[in-house]
Amino acid sequence: MEHKNILVYGYGNPGRQDDGLGPALAEKIERLNISGVVTDSNYQLNIEDALEIAKSKTVFFTDASVDCDEPFVFKEVLPSNLIRFTTHTISPDSLMALCNELYGTTVPAYILAIRGYGWEFNEPMTDKAENNMLAAYAFLVERLTELQ
Repeated sequence: MEHKNILVYGYGNPGRQDDGLGPALAEKIERLNISGVVTDSNYQLNIEDALEIAKSKTVFFTDASVDCDEPFVFKEVLPSNLIRFTTHTISPDSLMALCNELYGTTVPAYILAIRGYGWEFNEPMTDKAENNMLAAYAFLVERLTELQ
């Protein structure tokens, strides 16, 4: 399977304040139109995402975190030997293991967890979380530029 693009995949619920940090960051990256970088977003990761991830050169997952260090944490995602999922969601490490098992591919993957503070329905993102997202955005743009 040929690896073509770098994928930035934001997940979370934009209707729940800071839970939308991942999709918001992916949207900001999409607006840059960086050659070789594609974006996707959803409320959560799904088993069906394995194929697109397996076709990617590198994947960056972006998500909100309730308890990570401020402003964000960046770490490598390693495939998990234990594939954990429900009928609605799958973890990044399990999704990477699924890519390996189904498609025989190991894609470098990272998670950019952005510290959030508010999780109420139909409320705007908190100012503090938005500032954390801007720091994560600058960091991710630098990483994407390095990979070009």
